[in-house]
Amino acid sequence: MTAHTHGSFDDPSSFIDGVLALNPRVAAFDCDGTLWSGDSGMKFLYWEIEERLLSSEVTQAIMRRYDEYLAGRVSEDEMCGEMVQIHRGIPEKKIREFAERFAKSTIMPDFFPEMELLVEKLHESGCNVWAVSSTNNWVIEESVKKVGIPADRVLAVRVAVDNGIATDRLGEITSGAGKARALRKVLKKPLDVSFGNSMFDLQMLELARHPFAVNPNDDLRKIAQERGWPFYQPAVAKLTSSTA
Repeated sequence: MTAHTHGSFDDPSSFIDGVLALNPRVAAFDCDGTLWSGDSGMKFLYWEIEERLLSSEVTQAIMRRYDEYLAGRVSEDEMCGEMVQIHRGIPEKKIREFAERFAKSTIMPDFFPEMELLVEKLHESGCNVWAVSSTNNWVIEESVKKVGIPADRVLAVRVAVDNGIATDRLGEITSGAGKARALRKVLKKPLDVSFGNSMFDLQMLELARHPFAVNPNDDLRKIAQERGWPFYQPAVAKLTSSTA
């Protein structure tokens, strides 16, 4: 395994080999910015507005809240919850149909190839792979089908569904510390490896025996360097940042 200072991997194969060499039995991946590029929650919000899944009244209300969130007046947890609660009254079957079309057209093409390969190799080795996200479960469940992660291995923000209709009763908020909390509840064995790109993944990374910062934001990169955590910049993300 070749690595730069502070554990930065040289290339995709050294990164994948470095993870597999740990022989992990349980792995957890953040999704946005870690498995794929971009923010699936934000993209889905705009997409479902364009596709008219939401009423104009609901659209106006959530866009006002989103502006407040961007201005720092609404917390991350509140926003993540509200972006799922806006589906109250819509048949879940219809939401899933929209989420499937969205995932296939917008998220699946943006997977980082080496992350896709890593998940495939982990599956082959018998590792239990979890996807953890603050985006709604419908989008995440559809998106991670691309890498063979089943719905019962997805921890994402969700609402209760009554008689096939989405309600506004929230389940656990899987953002920030909520990611680690949700994992602790479901894992029967220790978390061997975890992968994340932002400060909202910090507690999930700390929960693992071997944390990996993937495509890290500057603040997470700084912590990874301070703590000696390995980090990896996907080739596509590296190319994008160098040409930006």
